[in-house]
Amino acid sequence: MGASAAIFLAGCKAGGDYQGTEYAPNMYHSVAYESLSQITDQDAGWYFNALDARSGEFYNSNPYNPYKMNLRQPPKHVVKRETHGWLPYRGANDTTGLRLANRLVNPFEATPAILDRGKVLYETYCKHCHGAKGGGDGKVAQGVKIDDVEHSSYPGVANLRGDAYKKITEGHIFHVITYGKGLMGAHGSQVSEEDRWKIAKYVKELQKN
Repeated sequence: MGASAAIFLAGCKAGGDYQGTEYAPNMYHSVAYESLSQITDQDAGWYFNALDARSGEFYNSNPYNPYKMNLRQPPKHVVKRETHGWLPYRGANDTTGLRLANRLVNPFEATPAILDRGKVLYETYCKHCHGAKGGGDGKVAQGVKIDDVEHSSYPGVANLRGDAYKKITEGHIFHVITYGKGLMGAHGSQVSEEDRWKIAKYVKELQKN
């Protein structure tokens, strides 16, 4: 009895690359395809069979792909492109990069469809600070009053309809959305390049009204 308990407890030890014995493997191994691995042997892990006898626990291969492949790791040194075939924006996050961004040309025309999409994106990502019309009077900029005390007020949110801002280019807007500036945080990880250009196009349309 004591020896059995000792063996059982020894299996609980974990550290480094060894994470201990798996007593409930179905909680460790996903039933879904593991995207960056592939095991074609259907009997692999049969001794851990926790998948209703469909296959071994470790079997991980896509039967619907003609090559039985899951998603594979991309080759080294490749660069992801956008759906339009664009390379990632590489403008520098400094004053020189912002100045050079003025030379960028928006790849989209001001069509009704582009402006409509730009409006949706603006209202999603920008309206809460810059306001519905770009006047710098969004809810975040205004703050809220609780027990007659103002909270969460951020003075200095850009009034995009001000004379100074009417002179900025769409490339400038795109760059600032990407990296942020002043009170504004970077949105490059939240908003795709395509959508950043559409927002820039819509902001310029707001400035006309």
